[in-house]
Formats: sequence, C-alpha cells, structure tokens
Amino acid sequence: MTLDPSCLEYPNRRRGMDHDLYDWSCILDRNVPAWPSGKPVAAAVLVSLEWFPILPEDNPFRAPGHMQTAYPDYRHYTSREYGTRVGFYRFLDAFNSHGVKASIAVNSAIAERYPSIISDIVSEGHEIIAHGRDMNDVIATGIAEDEERRIIDESLETLERISGTRPRGWMSIARSQSFNTPGLLKAAGIEYMCDWVNDDLPYAFRSGFGEILSIPYNHELSDRQIITVQQHSAESYVEQMKDACDWLASEKVPRILPLHVTPYILGLPYRMAAFEELLGWLSKREDTEFLTASGLAMPYLS
Repeated sequence: MTLDPSCLEYPNRRRGMDHDLYDWSCILDRNVPAWPSGKPVAAAVLVSLEWFPILPEDNPFRAPGHMQTAYPDYRHYTSREYGTRVGFYRFLDAFNSHGVKASIAVNSAIAERYPSIISDIVSEGHEIIAHGRDMNDVIATGIAEDEERRIIDESLETLERISGTRPRGWMSIARSQSFNTPGLLKAAGIEYMCDWVNDDLPYAFRSGFGEILSIPYNHELSDRQIITVQQHSAESYVEQMKDACDWLASEKVPRILPLHVTPYILGLPYRMAAFEELLGWLSKREDTEFLTASGLAMPYLS
C-alpha cells in the first residue's frame, strides 16, 4: 500500500513545538537581562493556595490533588483544608523568618471564603497571582471561549475586590491552557503567566492581543511532584533543591530556581523543619536572591 503524499505535508514541521505561540530558541543564544541584584540565581517561591470543591468535575479532566473516593470524600477534603487552616500559616512564619517575599497563586474561592487569609498575604507584602475560581476550573481546548473568559474575569475581579489590587500574573489549574488562553489573559490585563515549564528563564508569548510573558516554574522541582508523586522525603526534596541551585549558580548567568510548594504537602509538621532549613540555606548564599514572579518579570517588561 502506497502512502498518500499528503501525509508528508505538514505546515508546522519545523524547529520547536507545532504552533506559532513563540519562537523556539536555545537558552545559550539569548541576550539575558540580569536580576535586580546582579546575582545569577533567582530563588522564586510560589505557593499554590487552592480550594477543592467536595464534588470534583471531570470535564475536561479532574485536577491533580482533587477528591478521590466516593462522595463525601472528607478524608481528602479535610487534608486539603489543613493547608489553609494550618500549613499556609507555617509558610508565612517561615517566609517572615528568612526575609522571603513569595508569590501566592490563589483560587478566588479562597478570597471569598477566607478573606482574612488575603489580608495576611497583603499585609506581609507577598504577591497574589490569579489561579482560577476553584479547582474545578480546569481549562483545555474544547471549553467554550466565553466560559474560559468568564473563569479568568471572575477570578481577577474577585481577587481585586478583596485584596485591593488586580493580579498581574496568572497560573492555570493543573497548568492547563487552551489555544485561546494567552490571548484571553492578555486581553484581561495579565502581564505574565506561569503555566509553561520549558525553560529556566522568562520568554515572550504571542497572542492576538499582543505579547504576554511566560515565567517557567519547573513542575519537576515542585513539592507535589517530588514528595507526593515520586514519594521522596522532605529531606530529599531539600537536597534536590540544593543540587539544582548549585548547578544553576555554576552556569554563572541568570537562572530561575523555582520553589513551587503546597501548604497541605510541605506545610505538615514533620516536613516544615526541612523547608525552613532550605530557606535559611538559600538566604545565606551570596549568589542567590529571592524574587517574586513580578520580580522575575521586571527585567523583561521594563
């Protein structure tokens, strides 16, 4: 049987991914702007502060970390709630102890239900990133564009109303986007998004409404991936973060060390000492500074 010649005709057969959202580039070929202090490594702490409805939606798919057993799944629901009741406040104490300003990716349902948490974030000088309305707000191609726009707009409007400031950044549930997402975010006034994990530096995305910055927080270095999925200890997580920092610093040019953490995972009492030790170790390094997502974006947007 002869293959139809049209099977070999593919308009996007080229370097990079099969789309026109950004230009493929090798990190070694870029003119890289320096971080504010001139230090090579930016330790970027991002906290996922999530609210899980007790009834998950599986359309288009169930978000990671969602309810697993038959309704009502109190075991998973209350373990997630531990993060907002207890674990997150351990994080705030740790950040305060080590002079860290973090980016907090917040479901707007958190702001509606627990406005005191938002007040605590703002009063301590941390940054809020929009993170959908709740953990049922998974976005993927196939969702109606008007529905996706409503998710984005309602999330931003709620966080702005309760925090007093409109978020500049966005992180999608499960890091999932549709082909419409970058344009809808840009149209809503978002300057940067944190969903794509294919780099150690920010880079520009195209959209129908102009450029939007992509800030990568490598998923493989997250506490969810290392501790929950790979079943490593908190001490192993810390060792891997230190190894990553040493390697990035050895490259002697600006790089991001992403510290993507979750209150109901790393905020447990038998894991917090390891996380505190990591923050202290990073704060003492002469080649490393803590930056929020907006701090990472600043050299690229100014």
